[in-house]
Amino acid sequence: MNPSMKLLLLLIIALEISFTTIVSLNVALVILAIIYLLAHRTRLRTLGWLVLLPLLPAIGLWSTQYINGSGDRTLMAWVLFTRIYAFVFTGATFTLTTDVLQLTDSLEQNWHMPAKFAYGVLAAYNLIPRIRHEVQVIRAAGLMRGQVLSFWSPQLYFKAILISINWSQNLAQAMRSHGFVEDAPRTHYRQIPLTKVDWGIVITGVILLQIGVFVIPWT
Repeated sequence: MNPSMKLLLLLIIALEISFTTIVSLNVALVILAIIYLLAHRTRLRTLGWLVLLPLLPAIGLWSTQYINGSGDRTLMAWVLFTRIYAFVFTGATFTLTTDVLQLTDSLEQNWHMPAKFAYGVLAAYNLIPRIRHEVQVIRAAGLMRGQVLSFWSPQLYFKAILISINWSQNLAQAMRSHGFVEDAPRTHYRQIPLTKVDWGIVITGVILLQIGVFVIPWT
């Protein structure tokens, strides 16, 4: 499926379930997301982490609503509990099955996002491993001088930001040296097609979601 169309469908789903109070619909979305992830050979360990990591905030929301909420506290508590898992698992169907390079290409080619922004996002994503390594180097250099730079130390992040700014300038120069001109017509080596099938999947998904919200008598 086209990556940008998949993102559009998931944004519509997330927006709609944010305003619904249907527990069964949230559970159904979680089940469908798990089936989709298993079809894409997602490891069971990854699915286990998707269950465990949101558990604490989900329990916190459930208990807060159940103790301090108004109206039907039990219903709203379970709505908030299942909504978190619906967000997590539907989001995982995108993050675990979508290539970032294809997504940026799709956003630029199919949705006409400015090339400078698309390549900037891609560059920032690819610089994350280097930033992590640089943070480790900065902390090690601080220890050699007798300075302990903790996780929340402003000095640590200030130095990392300065290094990132230097990298961004080098990246901009490299793009210009390779002939990149903003707003100029460009050809693409990697073509990301937007087909009728992609539109059909999105439209069908939205229709099924509306049926789930307004037609099916969930309990």
